[in-house]
Amino acid sequence: MDSSQIYFDAFDSAMWRPSNHFVGAISVFKSVKRLPLPHGFVAMTNKPYNKPYHQSKSAKRQKTAAKPANDGSNEEVLLADVKSLLSAYKSSENLNQEEVEDDHEPSSKASYVPPERFSEIEVKISELSSTGDGLGLSSACDHVYVVPFTVPGDSVQARVVNHIPKAGYTLTDFIKVITPAHQRDDSLPKCPYFAKCAGCQIQMLPYELQLQHKKSIVEKAYRNFSTLTPDIVPAVAETIGSPLQYGYRTKLTPHFDGPPGSMTRKAKRDPSERKGFETVPPIGFNLKGTRKIIDIEDCPIGTDAVREGMKRERKQVAEEIANYTRGATILLRESTLRKPKTPAKQESPKSATIQSVGNDLPKEEDSLSPTPNGNTIKAEDTETSNAQYGPLPYTDIKTCITDQRAISTEYVDDFELKNTAGAFFQNNNSILPKFTAYIRDRIIPPKSAGGSKPIKYLIDAYCGSGLFTITLSSLFSSSMGIDIAGASIVSAKENAAVNNISNASFMTADASKLFEHVEYPPEETVVIIDPPRKGCDDPFLQQLLRFGPRRVVYVSCNVHTQARDVGVMVEGLKDCRYEIESLQGFDFFPQTGHVEGMPLSKQQLIAAILAFSASLATALRSNTTTTPTDLPANPTGNLRYHFSTQPQPGEATSIHTLSSPSPTSLPNHDSLPLPYLAMAASDNPGTFDVNHRPRLASPHELHRPNLQED
Repeated sequence: MDSSQIYFDAFDSAMWRPSNHFVGAISVFKSVKRLPLPHGFVAMTNKPYNKPYHQSKSAKRQKTAAKPANDGSNEEVLLADVKSLLSAYKSSENLNQEEVEDDHEPSSKASYVPPERFSEIEVKISELSSTGDGLGLSSACDHVYVVPFTVPGDSVQARVVNHIPKAGYTLTDFIKVITPAHQRDDSLPKCPYFAKCAGCQIQMLPYELQLQHKKSIVEKAYRNFSTLTPDIVPAVAETIGSPLQYGYRTKLTPHFDGPPGSMTRKAKRDPSERKGFETVPPIGFNLKGTRKIIDIEDCPIGTDAVREGMKRERKQVAEEIANYTRGATILLRESTLRKPKTPAKQESPKSATIQSVGNDLPKEEDSLSPTPNGNTIKAEDTETSNAQYGPLPYTDIKTCITDQRAISTEYVDDFELKNTAGAFFQNNNSILPKFTAYIRDRIIPPKSAGGSKPIKYLIDAYCGSGLFTITLSSLFSSSMGIDIAGASIVSAKENAAVNNISNASFMTADASKLFEHVEYPPEETVVIIDPPRKGCDDPFLQQLLRFGPRRVVYVSCNVHTQARDVGVMVEGLKDCRYEIESLQGFDFFPQTGHVEGMPLSKQQLIAAILAFSASLATALRSNTTTTPTDLPANPTGNLRYHFSTQPQPGEATSIHTLSSPSPTSLPNHDSLPLPYLAMAASDNPGTFDVNHRPRLASPHELHRPNLQED
């Protein structure tokens, strides 16, 4: 093999790996960039290949900010799982504990020689990572091989792709199963592209095992990313499954690359230099571990309407491929037309448009003509398919929209929700009724939980088109949805009007300034958070803690950044922190390694306790005689207040317990001169644990010279 071939093999197999493989690709590229280049090939630096590259000052200014330490990326998640597996291995080998805690050092066994790149090896899979990849320990040393499309117990043949020695693992490509694990069932996959397409990772696992795996993802996320001790994190409940495991996805975005040479600088500057397609390119999704697109004719996790739309759009792109000079992404979004059983006017079909790749708006040549009635599929009659509620007076007609600016419509809990087709909306409608019911049942605490004031207000942060604001509106006197996207707020306001919701308002605001205009009393407010995959930034979390709502529900499609943020909330500020009340995953994406996490957090009443203690102390100190009406309101019925009176000479100290300021609970004294307070919180109003945090003083501290409100 000549040096030119070596260069292109390394470039194709390493440089174009996805982001979670890019760390290894950089070192590979450096190791081969001084090899002779093929004739006509331009080096990436645009300088002679044997001349050092000096970055300009302007280029330095254009550098992007470094990722945060816990960004929840695939690289971080995979590294955490690898470290955990290596730690378990080292512990079993009785190695030094310092070696176990080493984060970045390569294997200590100097005799280990990694297999050559692109060589084939046999690997025994030990566990399934949170990224959906199998992890296998090397038989020679404490090193991990990452093999996609495998399950624990598999013995597989894999091809070595990239070594990441500092992280202690090697990336490989799956070739075939040598000896299957008992968990594997190769009769289950319904997609002919499985084990090639990057979209699904675990179709070969029975669904109950998929749900168990996703429960472990939530557990590992809070163990590795929250910085919380195990005693603070409650047991993770069983993952709630999706009613549909296939045919559930209401949005797909297949794509195709431009013709050769379409991405050169010259072609980008001068459209006339762009060459057209000579043949129809592959239209589909990425080959696992690469940026190469494989041709995919059908995707069984899509809904029927989306799958039919995909076939139609593939055909139309093929017929009009001569009009394209660059690659494109096809939007396929399901929309629902709910028809009453009486005759009604039909909606006209939407025009189909291909969205161009990049930041440019779609060009004229990228537009496709409408396909009359080509995107309409009649769904099963809801009268016969909804036995739980009996006959319903309508039928749902499913359509596939391909114009990103068109309006899609979905129905959740009989609420009609409209949204711009290209904007975010949950992609699995089959699980949404379970999801919203779960939140509705838990967002307001039961009366037995205590609290002097009921929760009346909802703040829906990152509200989008108003899914939670609208579906939960009946529980609150007033609800407010806030989002940074103005188009989403427009949709949310329209949805509130369509559904006759009069107690919901919406506003556009950056997350860092979200609470500036909120006038709800914090002790009567619950906040629901549904941020993007990157999670919440620190300014948002700090203002949330300063606002101090009574309860918080955190919905997330990235349970790792969620765990990081919840850790910040539990650590809290001096006068406000939260405890995790419940933690549960929802399987919005069956057949994949993704899980939606939702912890429910309640405030630990520190702010309320301190405020009450200060006002109670003031009231008692300012009166020689204290009556029940002089005392401030107790913030919760779950608190016990201990105080003692100043003993007279020769008298014993009298310690009293006050559940709440009422005539029946006050001690039988005409006056309460300068008491010393001790207080604690208890989950059971009938018990009192003096050691339970938070508190101002324990009983043996009652006779301090001054009351200290810490």
